[in-house]
Amino acid sequence: MGIRSYRPYTPGTRERVVSDFSEITKTEPEKSLTMYIHRAKGRNNRGVITCRHRGGGHKKLYRIIDFKRDKRGISAEVLAVEYDPFRNARIALVQYEDGEKRYILHPADLKVGATISAGPDAPIEVGNALPLMNVPLGTVVHNVELIPGRGGQFVRAAGASAQVAAKEGNYVTLKLPSGEVRMIRRECYATIGSVGNADVRNTSLGKAGRKRWLGRRPEVRGSVMNPVDHPHGGGEGRAPIGRSGPVTPWGKPALGKKTRKKKKASSALIVRRRRKSSKRGKGGRQS
Repeated sequence: MGIRSYRPYTPGTRERVVSDFSEITKTEPEKSLTMYIHRAKGRNNRGVITCRHRGGGHKKLYRIIDFKRDKRGISAEVLAVEYDPFRNARIALVQYEDGEKRYILHPADLKVGATISAGPDAPIEVGNALPLMNVPLGTVVHNVELIPGRGGQFVRAAGASAQVAAKEGNYVTLKLPSGEVRMIRRECYATIGSVGNADVRNTSLGKAGRKRWLGRRPEVRGSVMNPVDHPHGGGEGRAPIGRSGPVTPWGKPALGKKTRKKKKASSALIVRRRRKSSKRGKGGRQS
């Protein structure tokens, strides 16, 4: 796993940095583990755009990922590492002893031919899934369940990992990639190791066309629109936004506004909040 840069022999290759895909061992997906997902292109059931800048892009099949790891007590062999167009992490095709095949998120350093398992008695090795109460302190995990039996819901992005920080009563404390420290039920499952393909953060698309291939349409700054189209629009020349801070096209604060519900029940489980973002709006101070 690594990255590949290009000489600037065309405008599109001047800034291009892509993955070298060296860890990929199989190019065609397992047909029985794929399905078609309707591409909404940012429209709702009436065809009205409710999420801007979506549409186009290459056709793709969804790979059904086993986030639950509910095949307990049966070992599986890693057959291949594959590309997944729906996520920045790689996926691993595994085959259990009874012949069933499944996709899982590919952990870093998990090699083809390795054996993995899931269950309370599984060894503490990369790729194995265990309840958090059976994971030693300081262990790095990913694909963590939030509700027992629902399947892993967070720490699933490429290069992401959480660390088991403490155990007390019915809860295990995890330090999450965002810096947040949170308590989670001890029965929840997590997978040992960090998610692979960490070098994805060092890649660069290089040109607008590659963004279109990914299904993203162009964005236009509000400051170059008319007042009827955006609160930042209008004025003579390059005018400031004329507000205390940047806002969305609908007048809501765009940067720094907290949107979490104040009375959310799970707030009692958060030991320390996540790190604050350092983003600042152009043309106005941070709100």
